[in-house]
Amino acid sequence: MSSHPDANLHPVATGSAKVIVNDHQSEQPLKLYSGWFCPFVQRPWSILQEKSIPYQYIEVNPYHKPQSLLSLNPRGLVPTLQYDNKPLYESNVICEFLEEAYPDHGPKLLPDDVYLRAKCRIWMDWCGSRFIPAWHRYLQFQPMTDKSGLEKAKSDFLAVLKELATELHSTGPWFLGEQISLVDFVIAPWVLRLWVFGHFKGGFELPGESEREVWGRLERWIKALEGRESMAGVMSERERYYSIYQRYADDTAQSELAKAVRSGKGVP
Repeated sequence: MSSHPDANLHPVATGSAKVIVNDHQSEQPLKLYSGWFCPFVQRPWSILQEKSIPYQYIEVNPYHKPQSLLSLNPRGLVPTLQYDNKPLYESNVICEFLEEAYPDHGPKLLPDDVYLRAKCRIWMDWCGSRFIPAWHRYLQFQPMTDKSGLEKAKSDFLAVLKELATELHSTGPWFLGEQISLVDFVIAPWVLRLWVFGHFKGGFELPGESEREVWGRLERWIKALEGRESMAGVMSERERYYSIYQRYADDTAQSELAKAVRSGKGVP
């Protein structure tokens, strides 16, 4: 067994996510190697649910990498997709693959307009290059006694969040407007975890009176994400995440992402 300090995890999903897992245990050609707790997994997992694509859910602890996973993905990371006995990994790549490989399974998550398709890809990339690093820098900030440093980490995160809020469709509810898209699914897992800042970092609220129209877009979008069954349904009970994110909040987590953020790098 692995001695990795982050390996002590609740072994299975709970709540609504467990119901979904139990419904996807039968043998299927399309297999999703997953970790119930992982936001990167929840990108393609929620798309599979949204599109009602038949798949088999396979739970693995990525810190106890089974050979079945390593034979598909030498890095042993989740999500890994097995399609026609061939491997695919990198969550954004899997998301686009599902959109292209299953055109008869709606809704369509990339627009026909070539400009809007390119815009979606820009903001999918933005999530990895800007949003996730800022999210983690805020969560991993220590020491908590450094109030000015903590406030700067929060302010920096809000500035990145405002970049997104400014770009959201003016009436929503989704990034592009009335039609949900890959951008919504790619960013959603971290937005649905904004509670971590209130729980671990002393409170977190969106700015109120200033630039109300911009922040109102974000609030409307968050509400839409929280109400989408395919997104919220793959989340386990909140208390199961506490021990995981406690390690990040204490800046002791040893995941590849935590170490990259700690050293000033981006998503590995």
